[in-house]
Amino acid sequence: MTRPVRIEHDLLGSRSVPADAYYGIHTLRALENFPVTGMPISIYPDLVSALACVKQAAAIANSELGLIDEQRAVAIRLACEELREGKLAAEFVVDVIQGGAGTSSNMNANEVICNRALEILGHAKGEYQHLHPLDHVNLSQSTNDVYPSAVKLALHFAIRRLLVEMNHLKLSFQQKAAEFDDVLKVGRTQLQDAVPMTLGQEFSTYAVMLGEDEQRLAEAGELIREINLGATAIGTGINAHPDYAPLVTKRLSEISGISFIVSPNLVEATQDAGAFVQLSGVLKRIAVKLSKTCNDLRLLSSGPRAGIGEISLPAVQAGSSIMPGKVNPVIPEVVNQIAFEVIGNDMTVTMAAEAGQLQLNAFEPIIAHSLFESLRHLAAGCRILAERCVKGITANRDRARRLLDESTALVTALTPYLGYAQSTAIAQEALASGERVYDLVLAKGLMTKQQLEEVLKPEILTKPHYPTVRKPKGDVQ
Repeated sequence: MTRPVRIEHDLLGSRSVPADAYYGIHTLRALENFPVTGMPISIYPDLVSALACVKQAAAIANSELGLIDEQRAVAIRLACEELREGKLAAEFVVDVIQGGAGTSSNMNANEVICNRALEILGHAKGEYQHLHPLDHVNLSQSTNDVYPSAVKLALHFAIRRLLVEMNHLKLSFQQKAAEFDDVLKVGRTQLQDAVPMTLGQEFSTYAVMLGEDEQRLAEAGELIREINLGATAIGTGINAHPDYAPLVTKRLSEISGISFIVSPNLVEATQDAGAFVQLSGVLKRIAVKLSKTCNDLRLLSSGPRAGIGEISLPAVQAGSSIMPGKVNPVIPEVVNQIAFEVIGNDMTVTMAAEAGQLQLNAFEPIIAHSLFESLRHLAAGCRILAERCVKGITANRDRARRLLDESTALVTALTPYLGYAQSTAIAQEALASGERVYDLVLAKGLMTKQQLEEVLKPEILTKPHYPTVRKPKGDVQ
């Protein structure tokens, strides 16, 4: 059976639109023009909600300024509130990557909100003589101020979720740091034995790195509180009431719960994507450090027999279709891959921001898509890493201590007592003979057992300590 249609018009002519669709002719053309990813903007509920918030704030501001009657304003507001509740999300069908600086996303929102508002007013979809998507829903607006403002609001929603997941992961590492505080092990630099440390100290660094990045992300979020609503086309505010910009920004702040401010220069704000670049750079920083942490977890758990094997990651799935018993570090591996994606997204944001010309950046859809993907995947990565990996990590205490005892890492702790030259000789002999540093020092009578036990206490090995025994005379450093 043929699907019923309605006829709509635009500057290019007339088209048949499905009669039951809440979107209209502008969205229909975008569907035809941009079959790129197969992902509609509805995959980002934050963006749909943010667009509804902006349109709701605009309707309220326009009503208060006497630019639209109360009946229409209320219908628009009610339609927007339904969108914010998640209704009609399937009507946001334009591709996430699109030409036109986000015009298709703005048109999609205008049409869906308009047609739902028409129903609220008792009219049929498409009866735009009663309420028009551009004359009323888009009143005092342009895509060029609506879209970037909505993107910034949606980013705030996503940043908040990422901060929650980062904090959760940080606490997981802190708990493990406390649990492993007494586990002595070899510290390594350049993958070579260095000096003793505790496994707790190692895990505490992962928590500290996350805490630092939480602060940087919050700071980046502050930079996107400045928006350009009221700028309309290029920042001059053409077709907007002189009081519209501060009023609509105030109403958006009240609706969203986020304190937005009007950019002091709307022309600059309409063309500059610097805040997006800053945020993307912070997300890249988070990704790089998360990936480094996951590299460490994979190295420390390598084995189980022929690797470092100082920790064991929880087994979450079989690791091979051919090697029985093999278990792989799949959770750190997936977080590594998320990091690689975020780093690539940062390059995309960088190039898109750089490609802006004159009074507008036409490439904000790919900027938004890249940032939303990075934020969403980093949040998922932090959550998965905390729940499916970090919480279940166990320390292989005996192996960690055995590796320490058999390494040359202890010789550094003896340098203040034996001198650099003598310590070097001990290290070389230990490597050549396979003997332990501890046993060689005793056998040569360089220190007593009591002295060694005192020097090699965990609190001495792993914290700042000033030696009480002088270096042998004549050992020049």
